[in-house]
Amino acid sequence: MSAAQTVDWARLRKDFPILEQQVHGKPLVYLDNAATSQKPRAVIDALRRYYETDNANVHRGIHELSNRATAAYEAARGRAAKFINAANAEEIVFTRGTTEGINLIAQSWGTKNLKSGDVILLTEMEHHSNLVPWQLLAGRTGAKILYVPVTGDEGLLDLSKLDSLLSSGVKIFSMVHISNSLGTVNPVAELCARARRRGIVTVVDGAQSAGHCPVDVRALGCDFFAFSGHKTCGPTGIGILYGRRDLLDAMPPYQGGGEMILSVGYDKTEFKHPPHRFEAGTPDISGPIGLHAAMDYLDAIGRHNIWKHDQELAADAYQRLASLKKVRLFGPRRDRAGLVSFLLKDVHAHDVVTLADQAGVALRGGHHCTQPLMHKLGVESTARASFYFYNTPAEVDRFIEVIREIQKFFGN
Repeated sequence: MSAAQTVDWARLRKDFPILEQQVHGKPLVYLDNAATSQKPRAVIDALRRYYETDNANVHRGIHELSNRATAAYEAARGRAAKFINAANAEEIVFTRGTTEGINLIAQSWGTKNLKSGDVILLTEMEHHSNLVPWQLLAGRTGAKILYVPVTGDEGLLDLSKLDSLLSSGVKIFSMVHISNSLGTVNPVAELCARARRRGIVTVVDGAQSAGHCPVDVRALGCDFFAFSGHKTCGPTGIGILYGRRDLLDAMPPYQGGGEMILSVGYDKTEFKHPPHRFEAGTPDISGPIGLHAAMDYLDAIGRHNIWKHDQELAADAYQRLASLKKVRLFGPRRDRAGLVSFLLKDVHAHDVVTLADQAGVALRGGHHCTQPLMHKLGVESTARASFYFYNTPAEVDRFIEVIREIQKFFGN
């Protein structure tokens, strides 16, 4: 059964005020969801209520506003644990986003556990946020980085080389769940299981998956999982890092300051237990509260329904682009996530996106923070349409219509 038959998507779309506007005199068609998602009224209202009624610092006061803010902040931690099926709230660290979560692992776990000659394993499709932190760590420790290769334009991992790579001294394997450039859905449960059998620590970048499909970190078998609130209908500046409790317990603080201490003397500091050990200073209090509302909203729809809907739109867009002449498509031909990356012959991706914007269609053009992958594919950039549950089949129609107009403009 189609997801469109089980959920009233048109009604849900009305929950997003930003989608009601026109851009350059045309109805907005927002297809840049892999970069950031829009926010429903439930999230906007939660943020407004906090600032209007409960705004106070957390964990430090005994007055009523502080108590309410603290309760809401910690309730969001528990909600995040439920959202990804962590064993308990103590395995949830609040961060600024996926990027900070991965940096935290690299700085804390990596600095403590890696030495010269150890191997960090990544894939060739990683976002810069799951690449640059490991390069910095390798530079500090003398560790080296190896990569699971990607198989051409179809964008699948070449798993025939995985066992050989895992047996080369790998201590940590960090992988993207869903590629933001290709739409590839990696078999992360299998990858984590194969790494775990060798005692290798695993990290999953869930920036493109947590808000689009059900996530169960215990079923995935990963040691760490990171995602960003702003890609899951939540506010910007808030993210979640899941870490297995025994690993977090053994990790030193990432930053120093207030909030993360038990006691401080002039010569010594005692730190709190995780997760608070990793949350120095006054946190983003409204962020978790807004994210709590977003997680409630998404789970009320059902992420399994969202996943089906996103895949249907992306499959339709992919097939219709494939039917056009002089279009190069990237990523899997089937079983892809809700995005499509493409190039028009002899037309720069930025020109495609600029002209689409004039028609009211918001796309993304560039290297998508995956420059090494772009170079492997022999291109500098691609254009990308990325879908979410508030997008409609009619918007796919409009997207294809605009691409045809752009091709005509350039004489393709």
